[in-house]
Amino acid sequence: MEKEKSSELERAYRKRRKGFQAWATKTTRNIADAEDLVQDAFASALANADSLIDADDLAAWLFTSLRNKARDLWRRRETRRNAGEADLSDEVLAEIVAASELDPADIAEGVELAEALDAAIGELPDAQRAVIEAQVLDGLTFREIAEETGISADTLAARKRYAIKRLAESLKEWFA
Repeated sequence: MEKEKSSELERAYRKRRKGFQAWATKTTRNIADAEDLVQDAFASALANADSLIDADDLAAWLFTSLRNKARDLWRRRETRRNAGEADLSDEVLAEIVAASELDPADIAEGVELAEALDAAIGELPDAQRAVIEAQVLDGLTFREIAEETGISADTLAARKRYAIKRLAESLKEWFA
């Protein structure tokens, strides 16, 4: 019976995978995160196939699992954001380091840089930190942030410039 349920799960997954992927991509705004969520939901379903014997609609069960995994991702991000932690992309790190006029060779450890940036981001004014977090953590564009907040893209871009300048100054002080 479990093998039969696994086959049904596979059929439901294959039939709805593109829809699940589209929903997860729209929800996370990150293709890699979306793919991970969809795969995790399917892996969970396969791991629990024996408990799904009574489930009538496996596609609905998969979607519920996917939605729950997305909520878990949001909670982890929110917890990290509340703790002042930020995952900065290599591009943003390079922009901040370039603005600080430091020689990257002077920065001995990536861990030290991350700690310095986490502390510096925590010191930013709320409006500037919000723009950095929205772009870095959530992967949003200025246009998307503007639509969400009602603040013009030009104002957001200026806030980011000020934030980058402050972060660069903080780095100079950190490594001085």
